[in-house]
Amino acid sequence: MRSRLKLIVSYDGASFSGWQSQANRNAIQDHLENALQRICSEPVRVHGAGRTDAGVHALAQCAHVHLPSRRYEPDRWVYALNGILPPAIRVMRCRFVSQAFHARFSAKGKTYRYRIWNAAVLPPFENDRAWHVVNPLDFDDMVVAAKEFCGEHDFASFSANRGTPETNTVRIIRAVRLRRAGPCISIEFDGDGFLYKMVRMMVETLVRIGLNKLSRQDIKARLGHPQKVISRGRIAAPPDGLFLVRVRY
Repeated sequence: MRSRLKLIVSYDGASFSGWQSQANRNAIQDHLENALQRICSEPVRVHGAGRTDAGVHALAQCAHVHLPSRRYEPDRWVYALNGILPPAIRVMRCRFVSQAFHARFSAKGKTYRYRIWNAAVLPPFENDRAWHVVNPLDFDDMVVAAKEFCGEHDFASFSANRGTPETNTVRIIRAVRLRRAGPCISIEFDGDGFLYKMVRMMVETLVRIGLNKLSRQDIKARLGHPQKVISRGRIAAPPDGLFLVRVRY
């Protein structure tokens, strides 16, 4: 009888082609499926809670697999998979779940964190883990402006086209939290779901507000009339500073 295994996966996305399987076989999904196939001696499909782009990291991505047999207890699966996976990908924990569980469709929300290094010099250990913004940012203005994202809005003007147009671009942002510790600014978004590049576009807008190039009224305009600005050039913050923190069920 097949068993369903839930995995919590952490990865440094700097050297991978994102989450979703790619022709070059260097996506997180590819490496997980390769490790499972080597253990199970047959192909095993991995289903993730959502896709992260190339260069984006995860502290706790969630996935599930439908195993051909129970074979190992959860702790043994962690050990076996990590023995094959690249060091930059790690299964942190796993457990067996009911057949009704689905990593993507059972999810109730996600939390993303974006890190900005606001100083003249980027320390080498922050490379690929933060967006280096040299010019001073008005942190207080960014905090005030971030509140405009909270609530239920049409985020069409804060998303990019992945190839297939989204049928529904309305999302709920429950909270946006900004913290500053020295030169490091972290922005945490908690919501029911996120569109393609939505977090990175919101961050880029907040940074431009911090640089006094935009105001909170620009956010209001884009959220209030998304179709009027949807055709304009939209810029996303670099992927380096983005982390998927958790998936809520």
